[in-house]
Amino acid sequence: YTLFSTMSFLGFKEVVEEEDVAIIYLGHNNLLPLKLCCGKTTQTKYGALKHHDLIGKKYGTMINTHGDKGWLFILHPNPELWTVTLPHRTQILYFADISLITFELELKPGSLVAEAGTGSGSLSHAMARTLAPNGHLYTYEFHKQRADIAKEEFESHGLSSVVTLANRDVMKDGFQDDVVVDAVFLDLPSPWLVVPHAKKVLKTDGGRICSFSPCIEQAQRTCQILFDIGFCEVKTVECLLRPYDIRFTSLPEPNFGFPLQKAKADTEDGSVHGNDCNKKIEKSDLGSHEEVPPLRKKPRWNTDSVSGNSKQDKDQVPGGKYAVPSKDIIGHSGYLTFATLNESKM
Repeated sequence: YTLFSTMSFLGFKEVVEEEDVAIIYLGHNNLLPLKLCCGKTTQTKYGALKHHDLIGKKYGTMINTHGDKGWLFILHPNPELWTVTLPHRTQILYFADISLITFELELKPGSLVAEAGTGSGSLSHAMARTLAPNGHLYTYEFHKQRADIAKEEFESHGLSSVVTLANRDVMKDGFQDDVVVDAVFLDLPSPWLVVPHAKKVLKTDGGRICSFSPCIEQAQRTCQILFDIGFCEVKTVECLLRPYDIRFTSLPEPNFGFPLQKAKADTEDGSVHGNDCNKKIEKSDLGSHEEVPPLRKKPRWNTDSVSGNSKQDKDQVPGGKYAVPSKDIIGHSGYLTFATLNESKM
């Protein structure tokens, strides 16, 4: 990674300074974005956090809150952490969709991209890091207040060199005509109205377009207009994560129908071998005072941690690992429609 002297989402720096945007780690599902100012105090579930206690520390340092009621880590921001902590002004795209969009649009350092629908800036931050240092993102937002906030964020996050934001309604006014881009991304209520405008700014020899739509009817109309005006390789996909929990299980010790103690003794002195075990056991060995232990009807499941330090039952043997779908699975987010503009094949 590139080391910067000032805070930027395009790289990292070592020491926390005033006016930096830092990510405060309070727990796996409890992260807080914080712009640091001397003399300011932020209240957390573990007590008061004074900003001057963070300034001058290295990123990654563990900090105790005021009164030693708890601790936290101060992390350097990046697009992934920003996605899970940003203030939502609109619905946003998450890691699964962002990674697929980046891959399918063939984005790389030096690419030029037009984005219609800046929203909360989740995808914009990820694209900016991918395109840096020589590429550029032209992003458009029709809502004036959202555009102003997003522009301030891009400046404070050190992205101004690779991101240009315009307050513009591309469904009516289209994109900037003087820009030719490698890829276009659409996150709009009616993307089919913008596809003709996108064709004007896309390079004609392999320009890629992507449209994000929550409803399948939107995707269908977008596909139809893409076919009608000459796009090829049109496809619509849905990207879903299916997390699994890995657990351990124990199995019941097998019972072959004779007293366990007798069988154990015979096995140890070598008198019982394989399938001959029934031949070595006389009828008199199964006296009325001895009872064959019944099989356990159901195995006991070991749901302890993966450390494997739990005590096994006496009548159980180690089993193995098994995968169980997580109870909390993120459902449908939207449909991604991709297409290519290649006029040489038309």
